[in-house]
Amino acid sequence: MTDQHPFKWRHFQSDIILLCIRWYLRYALSYRDLEEMMAERRLSVDHTTIYRWVQHYAPELNKRCQPFLKPSNDSWRVDETYIKVKKEWIYLYRAVDSQGNTLDFVLSPTRDGKAAKCFFLKTLVASHTSEPRVINVDKNAAYPKAVADLKAARVLPEHVELRQVKYLNNLIEQDHRFIKRLTKPGMVFFSFETAWRTLQGFEMMNMLRKGQVQGVAKGDVGGQVALVATLFGVAV
Repeated sequence: MTDQHPFKWRHFQSDIILLCIRWYLRYALSYRDLEEMMAERRLSVDHTTIYRWVQHYAPELNKRCQPFLKPSNDSWRVDETYIKVKKEWIYLYRAVDSQGNTLDFVLSPTRDGKAAKCFFLKTLVASHTSEPRVINVDKNAAYPKAVADLKAARVLPEHVELRQVKYLNNLIEQDHRFIKRLTKPGMVFFSFETAWRTLQGFEMMNMLRKGQVQGVAKGDVGGQVALVATLFGVAV
């Protein structure tokens, strides 16, 4: 896919493709739900075609929105939740700031110090995140080890405070619910790769919903539609 022609060789109009992608990533719909909704518009779109669109364009949506994310603050809330892949639970590491803005996310087959360390490293280099003043986590023993290793490597400054106080993480636990609600209609992902590609789209649409992208206020649905269309070069 090129930046100039992201929908080249597709058999459907670009606005229809983007509509299906946005709706799937924003609302708790299955691919078959969308197939029926398109049929109401007298469009015959197979659910497997919509699945392929989401797999192809969800990571691209995430990539194209990243440069326009608003800066976050320096109070981090970090936690992990569970996603089912091939009938097994794997871990989605997520972080928000004290305003509830998403900092970053990563999917991991393990829940240990190495996974936590990789997540911190990824979050630290994100373009919109600030160096943390405080990191709030739960009682997972992996977090203190990861933070200690990063401080020893001088990746994190010594003054960064790690707080293991569960109630302080209520904000991110509530934020998990939006992502979990979106994963339920599909019931289960069939591979790590398909889960990761889809989750990138879920997370970015959640960030758009929360008003984290420049020029689009929280709750501005029309602004969300216009921004996504503009990023993909589609007239609205």
